[in-house]
Amino acid sequence: MELRQLEHFVAVAEERHFTHAAETLRISQSGLSASIRALELELGAALFIRTTRSVELTAAGRALLVESHRTLASAAAARDAVEAVSGVMGGAIAVGAEQCLGAVDLPRELARFRARHPGVAIRLTFNGSALLLEQVGSGQLDLAIVAVCGPIPAGVHLEPMATDRLVVLTHPDSPIAARASVALADLQDETFIGFKPDWAARVLATRAFAAADLPHRVELEVNDVHTMLDLIGQNLGIAIVPASIAAKRPDVLHATPLHGEQPVWTVAAAVPDRPSPAAAALLDLLRAG
Repeated sequence: MELRQLEHFVAVAEERHFTHAAETLRISQSGLSASIRALELELGAALFIRTTRSVELTAAGRALLVESHRTLASAAAARDAVEAVSGVMGGAIAVGAEQCLGAVDLPRELARFRARHPGVAIRLTFNGSALLLEQVGSGQLDLAIVAVCGPIPAGVHLEPMATDRLVVLTHPDSPIAARASVALADLQDETFIGFKPDWAARVLATRAFAAADLPHRVELEVNDVHTMLDLIGQNLGIAIVPASIAAKRPDVLHATPLHGEQPVWTVAAAVPDRPSPAAAALLDLLRAG
């Protein structure tokens, strides 16, 4: 089994299409198909279920995908470590973040990193914190800026950066806006606007309601912060968010504190226990602030 074959396998698994994967890899489709067949023969198992329109992973393929990400990440880290000894850092760093976490000015930090290490290519993606933690654990990401919202995968280290409080964000005309603070029990009849299930604010809100033995139904689901703020601005519902998000439109929306014991919003950098040289360098920048 060669690293090249694993790279081919991962490309097909992510694209779910041989032609698209071949274009991404810049190789012929016949060459890619031959590489996958050789890998399946060596492993003695089919990795994909092929149809006329797409391919899907088999159970063996799903198992191999997890280990392939780890193996390729380890190989890249080994190359980066050798290059770092020479004093010139190269390779690439895959960074993930959830939107508008507060505490970290990610564009500024990435600009500082690029100025110090121009030979390192930066790949950036945005997702919910729960998924980002999984991707750090599987080797798909070298570093992620997350809000801590659940179990930490094995092999992942968290470097806390800051804490914040959760608030109820409403239109100024909402009766909630006239109150000094509000309890979760007072929100049962409200229409909730929320992020996707793997976003930290959604996870923490759901957990808080469950701990209080109260239902929490999100009727308007969004996948970006500004759409949420626009919906609240039209008085279509309320949201439970960290104060850093509420502070984006302090003149047009109202933030009401929650009272009682509530989850703490903790922003952290997530890295593998043995980070790549590039990830370690970026983490040092984040620590320095």
